[in-house]
Amino acid sequence: MQTLHASTDPTALIQRVGALIQAGRCGAAGPLLAAARQLNGQSPELNLLAARLAEGQGQIALARGEYDAAVAAAPDHADMRKQRSAFSHRLGDFETAARDAAEAVILDPADPDAKALLGSALLSLGRAAEARACLAEASAADPANPAMREALAVATETDGDPDAAFAILRAGLSPTGGALSLRNAAILFCIRHHQFATAVALAEDGRTAGTVDACLFGLKGHAQTSLGQHEAAAESYAEALKLGPDDPYVRHLVAASGLRPSARRAPPDYLRAVFDGYADRFDEHLIGLGYRIPGAIRRILLEYIDAGHPNGPILDLGCGTGLVGVAIDDLRIGPLTGVDISSRMLAEARTKGLYANLHEADVPDWLAEDRRTWNLILAADMVCYFGALEPLFAAIRPRLAPDGWFVFSVEASDADGWALQRQGRYRHAKTYLIGALRSAGLTVRAIQDQTIRLEACAPVPGYLIVAQSVPSVH
Repeated sequence: MQTLHASTDPTALIQRVGALIQAGRCGAAGPLLAAARQLNGQSPELNLLAARLAEGQGQIALARGEYDAAVAAAPDHADMRKQRSAFSHRLGDFETAARDAAEAVILDPADPDAKALLGSALLSLGRAAEARACLAEASAADPANPAMREALAVATETDGDPDAAFAILRAGLSPTGGALSLRNAAILFCIRHHQFATAVALAEDGRTAGTVDACLFGLKGHAQTSLGQHEAAAESYAEALKLGPDDPYVRHLVAASGLRPSARRAPPDYLRAVFDGYADRFDEHLIGLGYRIPGAIRRILLEYIDAGHPNGPILDLGCGTGLVGVAIDDLRIGPLTGVDISSRMLAEARTKGLYANLHEADVPDWLAEDRRTWNLILAADMVCYFGALEPLFAAIRPRLAPDGWFVFSVEASDADGWALQRQGRYRHAKTYLIGALRSAGLTVRAIQDQTIRLEACAPVPGYLIVAQSVPSVH
C-alpha cells in the first residue's frame, strides 16, 4: 500500500487519479482516489472521478450515485450537468441525457459542447429537426471540431436532407486534406448512397494530400469492389493492411471482403480471429460508435421486471466483454451466464465480475450441448453474424422457459430475406425475422425500430425484438 506524506500535493494527486482512470488502470486509481478524498474531503470534482472509476469497473449504480452527488453539490456548474448527460447517454437513457444537457445550455449558452450533447440526445430521441438546429449552433461556434460537423451531418440526413448532409461533410475538407475522420465519413456516406465513383475520388484526394489511414483504404476497397474494380480493390486492401497491420477493424474489413455472399453464417474461426484481436479496444470502440443496444435491452428488462416475471436465470449469447451485464447490473436480476467464441473477449468480461459463469464456445454448439432452460435469453449484436436464422432460432427454442423472453437485436434490411454486408455482418428483413421465429416455434411479443450504432456518424438501422414460445394448443 502506498504511503502518503504530509507534503503530498492534493491537486497533483487528483490529476494523477484522473490520468490513471483515463489509461484504464482502475485498480491503481482506487487507492489514490480514497487518499485524495481523505486529503480534500468531498468535492464535485472527486465525485466525477469516483463516477468515472465506478463506470470503468462496471459498477453502474455506484457511478450514477456519484454523478448525482456531483450535480447536487454544484447544481449551477454546467460541466457537472454535461458529465451526467454523457453518462446517461451511454446508458441509453436519452430523456435524462437531454434534460441535463438542456440545463447545461441554460447555465452556459455559449458552450458548444453542451449544445452538441443536447443535439445528440435529441437525435437519439428521434427529434431530428431540433437536434439539427442544436448541432448547427454547436458547429458554428466551433467550426474546426470534426466530431460536431459529423454529428450535424447525421442529424441533417436523419431530418431528410441528405444533399445538405453531404455538403456539411464536404465543407470540412480541403485540397490540403482536412480532418481524416470527416473524409472517411464522407466516403462512407457515398458508399451508403451507392455513389461509389465519388467515394473513390474522395479517397484519391486524401491520398494525394497525404491524409490517409487504414480505414480510408479499406473503404476505398469497398467502393472499388462495388464498381467491379477487383484488382484495384485488392491493392487498396493491401495498403490498408500496411498502414494497420495490427488494427482489428482493418483485419475485420479485409477478412469480410473474402466472405462469400451466399455464406449462411460467419465462420467460427473468422469470428474468433476478429474478436480475439478486437477485445482490448471493444468497449471503447463501441461506445465511440454510440452503441445503443445494451441500454435498449435494459429498458426492455425493466418492463419484464414490472410485469412480475422471474428474475432469472439469464443467458447472454455472444456476451463479448460484458456490456449487457454492465447495463443491467443495477437491476439486481440474474444469475447471469455468458457464452462467447472469443477467449480474449471473455477475459475482458471476467474482469467486470458480473457473470456467474462464462463459457467459450460457438453459440449453436453450446446450445445443443447444454440442456438447461432460461427465463431470459439475450443476444446483443450477435444474431447479425448469422444469415439464415432458422437453425439458430430452433436451437434457442428448447432452451427458453415456457414464459421466458428471448431479446435480441439485428440490423435491418429493406430487401427480402437476409444479405451479407461488406463489414462481415448480415442484415435481415422484418418479414423474414417473423417467419423464421414462427418456424422455430417462437412468436414476436414486440419488435422495435432501433438505431444499433453509428458508422462514421451515420445511424445503422435495426430492430430490437422480444420473442416468446408459442403456447401449446391442447
